[in-house]
Amino acid sequence: MTNILEKLLLNKLKFLLAILIYLSTLLHFYAQNGSDIRVVTTGVPFLSIAPDARSASMGDQGVATSPDAFSNHWNPSKLAFISNEIGFAVSYTPYLSKLVNDIFLADLTFYREINDRSVWGLGLRYFSLGEIETGQTPADFINPLVLRPNEFVLDASYALKLSDKFSMGIQGSFLNSDLKLETDSGDSSAASTVSVGISGYFQSYEVPYSNFSGIWRGGFNISNIGPKLKYEEEGESDFLPTNLKLGGGFDFVFDSYNTLSVIVEINKLLVPSPSEEVYNSSGDFIGYQQPSDIGVLSGIFKSFNDAPDGFSEEIKEFTYAIGAEFLYDNSFAIRAGYFNEHELKGARKFFTLGAGFKYNVIDVDLSYLISATKIINPLESTLRFSLTFNFGNERY
Repeated sequence: MTNILEKLLLNKLKFLLAILIYLSTLLHFYAQNGSDIRVVTTGVPFLSIAPDARSASMGDQGVATSPDAFSNHWNPSKLAFISNEIGFAVSYTPYLSKLVNDIFLADLTFYREINDRSVWGLGLRYFSLGEIETGQTPADFINPLVLRPNEFVLDASYALKLSDKFSMGIQGSFLNSDLKLETDSGDSSAASTVSVGISGYFQSYEVPYSNFSGIWRGGFNISNIGPKLKYEEEGESDFLPTNLKLGGGFDFVFDSYNTLSVIVEINKLLVPSPSEEVYNSSGDFIGYQQPSDIGVLSGIFKSFNDAPDGFSEEIKEFTYAIGAEFLYDNSFAIRAGYFNEHELKGARKFFTLGAGFKYNVIDVDLSYLISATKIINPLESTLRFSLTFNFGNERY
C-alpha cells in the first residue's frame, strides 16, 4: 500500500510540476514583485520554443539568418533563397530534463522547389508532456489509466521570390492542444484552431568592401494569426501567441573559406497586455489580467498601446536577441548568442552556445543554454540537436 501511495503522489507531482512550469514560464517573478508584474500570456506557449539547435544556439532567433530547412518555422519566405532543391530536417529538444525524462519537443520539416523562384514547405511540431498515470484512489494505480497530454501544430508554407533580392511567404497552420485529464463527467476535450502568417526576407548580393565582402540580410514574420483556443463551451478562451519578429544581419565574407555572420532580432507578442484590474474577495487590488472581450484582430492593434504604464511599458514587452555564426569552408560552424526579456515581462535571459558539422548531404547541429538569471530556465543545461538532409542540385 505504501508503494502505491508513493507512486500516486509521484505521478501527481510530476504532472503538476510539468504543467505549472510549462504554462507559467513567463510568470517567474510574480510572487516576488506582486502587482508590478504584467506578463503577456497566451495559449500553446510551446510555439515560442526554438525547435532547432542552430537557431537555439544563436539566442533563439532565425527570422534573418541564412536559409535552412527550419525556415518554415522562423520565416517561411527564406525558403525561396534556400540552396538545394529538396530537403528535410528533424530536431529533438528535451524539456524540463532536470525533473523528468519524457517531456520533449520534436520537429519535422520538409521543403521542395517548385521552380527557380518558388518553394513550398511542410512542418510538424509535437510537444509531449509524457505519460501520466491517473486515479482517484491507491487501488486505481494497480491498473491505472495512462494519459499522454500533448500539443502539435502542422504547418504548410509557400515562398515566392518577388525580385532577385526579396521574397515573401505565407503559411497556414492547424493547431491541436490536448492537455486536459479525463474526468467522471467525461467533459474532457482537446482544443483546436487554425492560424495564418505572412513573412518577408531580403538578401543582398555579395558586396565588396576594402578587406572583405559582405551580404546584408533582413526579415519579418507575423505568425499565428487565428481564432482563440477554447477547451470548454463555458470556459475562458486563450489567445494564440500571435507574434511579430523583425531582424537584420550581415555576413562578413573574408575569403572562400571563412565567413562570420552577426544577426539581431526583436520580438513582440501581438496580444493584449494584462490591463484589467483584479481584486480579491476583500476588495484588495492584487494585479492585472488580460481583457476577455477583445477579439483577435482588435487585440493585434491594441497590443501596441494598451499597457497600463503607457509607452515605457510597451517597450518592455519587446524581447531582443543577438547571435553570431562563424562558418569555415561551409562544413564547420561555431555559434553563440544572447536572449533578453525585461524583468517585469518574464525575465528570460540566457546565453547560448552551439556548433554545426556538415558531412556530404547531412548537417548536424548542437546547442546548449546557460541561464543569465537566478530563474531556472526549463532548457538550462540541456543539449539539443538537429539533423538536416539536403538533396538535389544546388539552386544558388
